[in-house]
Amino acid sequence: MAISAAQVKELRERTGAGMMECKKALVENEGDIDGAIEAMRKSGAAKADKKAGRVAAEGVVVIEKSPDGNQVAIVEINAETDFVAKQESFSQFTVDVARRVLSDNPSSLDALAVMPITEGGATIEDTRQELVGKIGENISVRRFVRLESSGNTFGVYQHGARIGVIVTLQGGDDTLAKDIAMHIAAIKPICVSETDIPADVLSREREIFVAQAAESGKPENIIEKMVDGKVKKFIKEVTLLGQSFVKDSDMTVEKLLSNKGARVTDFIRMEVGEGIEKKSENFADEVMAQAKGE
Repeated sequence: MAISAAQVKELRERTGAGMMECKKALVENEGDIDGAIEAMRKSGAAKADKKAGRVAAEGVVVIEKSPDGNQVAIVEINAETDFVAKQESFSQFTVDVARRVLSDNPSSLDALAVMPITEGGATIEDTRQELVGKIGENISVRRFVRLESSGNTFGVYQHGARIGVIVTLQGGDDTLAKDIAMHIAAIKPICVSETDIPADVLSREREIFVAQAAESGKPENIIEKMVDGKVKKFIKEVTLLGQSFVKDSDMTVEKLLSNKGARVTDFIRMEVGEGIEKKSENFADEVMAQAKGE
């Protein structure tokens, strides 16, 4: 089947592999990009899928907390450019939306859209459309989460306008909760503990590690130990409890929490544009530059 230049470029960006390796993998997997990535990881041509870490959309993540600290809301709202994301009218819109989420606890984005932006005001959707017409860029309310404490402590941390984290902590104090939230913002765990890792994610990683280890030509019992070691390393890298604490690399987050008599029950981490990719228009120029040896 024909493989497009756009497919090759996307695979290159997601794997860091060479253009010819990417084209070959796409041909062998009939244009399936995810299938090509998995095959390349198994063969060692790609170390990991970089897609999840790419941030292409602009906008802001906003956190609003109730005065008594018992409720907290986090919202992501996107715009097309960073310039618009910094405008006062856009900023006010994001704050108003976050406050509505906090006060009214909508059940979905559709339910949120028909709520008034402020008491007695136009709906959030009408306000959004008016803002789009005024600014000239598309604006979207992408996602939100609202939490209630139930006696727990909320740790809240915002890194600029692009990353926001909420941590739910049993025991400990506000300082510890904020430290854990800062750690999550920086190190990006995917879940709290090993038991929270989706079974399909762990199974896929083990399958890839088995394929990689098989290339070594070592005996089966050695390969099994190699795979077990890689799986354990993967678990430490992606779970909050397994990671080294960002402020003290000699201590894991699990140990820190244990010392403080605290437990993380859940966390929310939002980063502007996660999983949203802009179309690239310059792949032809890139190919031409490579052909010229630039």
